[in-house]
Amino acid sequence: MIARRIRGAAALAALALVGPVAGGGLAAQDSTAAPAAAAPAAPPMPDSAVVVDRVVAVVGNQPVLASQVDEEVFSRQSQGQQLPTDPDSLTAIRKQVVTSIVDEELLVQQAQRDTSIKVTDQEIADGVQQQIAKIRTNFTSEVDYREELRKAGFQTPEEYRRWLTDQQRRAAFQNRLIEKLRQDGKLKPVAPTEQEMRTYFDEQKANLGNRPATISFRQIVIAPRPSPAAKARTRAQADSIVLELRRGADFATAAKRFSQDPGSKDQGGSLNWFRRGVMVPEFERVAFMLKPGVVSDPVESPFGYHIIQVERVQPGEVQARHILLIPQIDSVHVDSAHALADSVRRLLLRGASFDSLQRALHDPSAERHAEDVPVDKVPEAYAKAIGQADSGTVVPVFKVPGAGTRDQFVVLQVTGRRPPGDIRYEDVRDRIRDQLGQQLAIRRYIDELRRSTYVDIRS
Repeated sequence: MIARRIRGAAALAALALVGPVAGGGLAAQDSTAAPAAAAPAAPPMPDSAVVVDRVVAVVGNQPVLASQVDEEVFSRQSQGQQLPTDPDSLTAIRKQVVTSIVDEELLVQQAQRDTSIKVTDQEIADGVQQQIAKIRTNFTSEVDYREELRKAGFQTPEEYRRWLTDQQRRAAFQNRLIEKLRQDGKLKPVAPTEQEMRTYFDEQKANLGNRPATISFRQIVIAPRPSPAAKARTRAQADSIVLELRRGADFATAAKRFSQDPGSKDQGGSLNWFRRGVMVPEFERVAFMLKPGVVSDPVESPFGYHIIQVERVQPGEVQARHILLIPQIDSVHVDSAHALADSVRRLLLRGASFDSLQRALHDPSAERHAEDVPVDKVPEAYAKAIGQADSGTVVPVFKVPGAGTRDQFVVLQVTGRRPPGDIRYEDVRDRIRDQLGQQLAIRRYIDELRRSTYVDIRS
């Protein structure tokens, strides 16, 4: 439940053993580098002395401790990885772990040097609190929770919080750096070879499990459309709310009162952080142009009218809140949409082009198709409508919830079914190409950092 940790009682003392490293910024060095001039011999340690930790690597002027390596090895074991028992294989695993920790430290240090990358104390504190609250629900009492912490190597909940804060901060720096490099076009994927992809598949195959039964389909989602009069009334309401907000009304309070977005209303309209490609285009065009604190004019999208306020901005993403107002739709509009969906299905059964009808009538806020969705993950309304329909079948029209109180009508054609079985290379080839291409790009970037940073990996 809680990540296992091996604690070095004198980790801080070990930090003091490594002072500023001469030649920082020079070519990367490792344990094969020529030794420095001999230092005066240290006095012999008394027989009672115990070495509680040691430095296994140095990155810049930051040491990597043996306890960190132990921590990662035990973490892998607790996650189900089988560790070898023979000394040589275990030593190889530990070398891999040291390399991984060095790579992460290189990324963290590079991110901290980049003044455009910001990681605030508040966002880390919020993330840590959410994770602790989630973990805490697994225990029926505070005594059980503290006992599990002690098993994992933490004497108090406060100690665990401090450790988790450090881990999340380091992860945030790495993720922000990688995202910024991608945004700036400095981390372009490297095309892996076919052999590299097959090797990657063979290495990961044991972790992939079995392929579940899947279904593929395409759809035409038809949403009731409000009348011009209903849209005008909603736009007028949005204008009046914008006016009050610009006069100083509290945005969160207004969102809780007026917004019709069930996912954000109770949070004062908060959408948290998001990147490009997450929201509908109409929303994103405005959100990524706004300065923090400014209240937008009403923005029309397929969902209705949005009033947007950006709270914070950082490279490639924004933190914003919104108020969504949905034009009223009456039963006449709903009946009209249902009738249109029925007519579309009849046209398809007579041989009409699915693609042509989809381009003309499909609601742009909905997905056009789904490929190889596990049968047990299909939404209930879809599963009930599809049943056992085979490839090529156009199922009867069914209804799904839309934005606000609107219902939408779905015209769906099954395009494929696959029984359960072993995952094949062909099933994940495209995904492997993307994942491995990104990994190779990051690997190349880390190698560049190694060449410009002092790195000493000790035996």
